[in-house]
Amino acid sequence: MTSAPVRDPELPGLLLRTERDALLPLLRATPESAFVLRTACPGWTVRHVLAHCAAALTRVVEDRLEEGVFSPESNERDIEERAGLPLPALLDELERGMTEAGPVIAAAGGKLDGVALGEWVHAGDVREAWGLDGAYAGRGLAYALGLLEGVAYWKEMPQIVADVEGEGEGEGWGAPRPLGVPSPEGRPAGRYHGDGPTLIRLYANRPLVGTRYELHGVREGDLHLFDRPPKLED
Repeated sequence: MTSAPVRDPELPGLLLRTERDALLPLLRATPESAFVLRTACPGWTVRHVLAHCAAALTRVVEDRLEEGVFSPESNERDIEERAGLPLPALLDELERGMTEAGPVIAAAGGKLDGVALGEWVHAGDVREAWGLDGAYAGRGLAYALGLLEGVAYWKEMPQIVADVEGEGEGEGWGAPRPLGVPSPEGRPAGRYHGDGPTLIRLYANRPLVGTRYELHGVREGDLHLFDRPPKLED
């Protein structure tokens, strides 16, 4: 069996802080009318996505991870609780979470790493809704791909060998890497060839219109990482 990826406990916090520094100035400079635009997340506007992110990170920071947290019902309650919050206050909560959640996630041994990855994907959802280039790319991509290795393994995703190409620093891998765990039935691993942002889209179940990639031996739907609930128990 493929051994578990070596975990860097500082990676989730690094990803969150990198995205904080890129995203928050954009959010604060954007007119409030843009926050009602719909995103790739069914039923959610940009504001809904940001409320979910702020709530999730606050829960991590405050250690409020009761049974059922991050379920669809829990997420909707968190969003509704912030419906009357002024947008600047919501962005302040989000910034606090992106700043303070890193050490908590680092100490959690890997079970919360998917939260950091999910927050970064949601930042991409906001950029996508606003029609900005590089929605799931940018300075955090290399850190996100690094987190994806561990999260795909611990969530026992079907194994693929990913040949990730990229022209910018940190955007590609020097050699193909395995993601996920081998098939118990001994089926060969799937294979992916394409760029990093498209690989993120595949695992995050985000729109693939206009992308170019090759995927063999596994179905797109088998790679939907966030369809599998986090394992928060010790």
